[in-house]
Amino acid sequence: MTLSLKTSIYHLARLSLGGIFLYAGWIKAADVTAFAGSVANYQILPYSWNFLVAATLPYVEILAGILLILNQRVRPAALVIGGLNLVFIIVLATVIARGLDIDCGCFNPGGDGHTSALEALIRDLGIMVLVVATWWLRGDQVKESA
Repeated sequence: MTLSLKTSIYHLARLSLGGIFLYAGWIKAADVTAFAGSVANYQILPYSWNFLVAATLPYVEILAGILLILNQRVRPAALVIGGLNLVFIIVLATVIARGLDIDCGCFNPGGDGHTSALEALIRDLGIMVLVVATWWLRGDQVKESA
């Protein structure tokens, strides 16, 4: 793969990932109560933890998204997003295994519409491809500037 193609893929993956998580965090932060309801629908956490997760997760997503967009601390931001995404994938798999029919709450908590757990799982697997590409190709970007 040529250097310019790697650089283009890196920037496209980094900016896409940053934009996705900045948007997702922003939407969730705008209505923490609705997002807490979405978190509770997963039936995994104790009731009191649902609001704690809903009150903190959006800001972690926003911060990681901003760092990726600004091309700063890319690998730590990608690691955080990759870790969160892995948790999301595992949780969505448990939702499918338990036969729950809930909206994932990822991009429109408490709103109209419904994204099934399977659709969200497939989307998150695609997001993981962006995480891996960003992580992997960031190393090439650092080597080329040295």
